[in-house]
Amino acid sequence: MSQVLQKDLIYEILAVVEEIPAGKVATYGQIARLIGREKNARLVGKVLGMAECYGEYPCYRVVNHAGRLVPGWREQADLLREEGIVFKDEDYVDLKQCRWDA
Repeated sequence: MSQVLQKDLIYEILAVVEEIPAGKVATYGQIARLIGREKNARLVGKVLGMAECYGEYPCYRVVNHAGRLVPGWREQADLLREEGIVFKDEDYVDLKQCRWDA
């Protein structure tokens, strides 16, 4: 994959993340589907892990397919709670109530 294509892909992922409204969450797989790369949820996670290199994006609004938060990133829960996200327990958001319908 060329470096230009990679940068285009990075910004495509970040553009979707930027659209997630406050009070909602998306999954890595959902974002992958929205950019036409259904089987690349891990790629989405990798891009989000380095998103700070490209600007400020609400990456904390992205969780795994079960609603689990990023392990070891305690600030993520605080940021989501500030937006009114409902949790099933300490580490899982309630996707039935909070998933972004995109």
